[in-house]
Amino acid sequence: MIYVIMGVSGCGKSALGAYLSEKLGWRLYEGDDFHPQENIDKMTRGVQLTDEDRLPWLLKLHEVIDRERRRGSDALVTCSALKRLYRNILTSGSTAVTSSCPSEPSPLDVFFLFLQGDYQLIHQRISARTGHYMRADLLSSQFEVLEPPLEEEENVMRLDIRKSLSDMGMEVESHLRSVRDQERL
Repeated sequence: MIYVIMGVSGCGKSALGAYLSEKLGWRLYEGDDFHPQENIDKMTRGVQLTDEDRLPWLLKLHEVIDRERRRGSDALVTCSALKRLYRNILTSGSTAVTSSCPSEPSPLDVFFLFLQGDYQLIHQRISARTGHYMRADLLSSQFEVLEPPLEEEENVMRLDIRKSLSDMGMEVESHLRSVRDQERL
């Protein structure tokens, strides 16, 4: 199982990823570590990234996801995955960009954990953090670009960021038990 922890900057992807990695004993891939330096420089200057800026980064993360899937490993990946196209790239790679089909079905062993919260709460969080290149003034652009997963998408779990890490972690563990029980049938 691969869990992609997604949402706008400052929603708690890294915190939940670290918590789940410790709790489940799974490897955590921090999406920010895969950004090319040009992207980091742009965000540091307060310039929002374009789809073209994000593509090489998303393809690197797809490689990680694909490698872990082929190994049969469990892993966690943090990535904003703001648009449906980005989520398709994470699961299908470059074929998501070149395919005439608008969205490929996602593999059942890749599941998105959508950390959702309102702008005000996330802005407070992002303004209070230190040592991160993503500036608080870029948050509004992330909300503008965000295409929240649709209710009917089977491979998405929505998590309310007002809850504690342990409460969100329990929801994920419950989901994982359910998936594993289904696999045994």
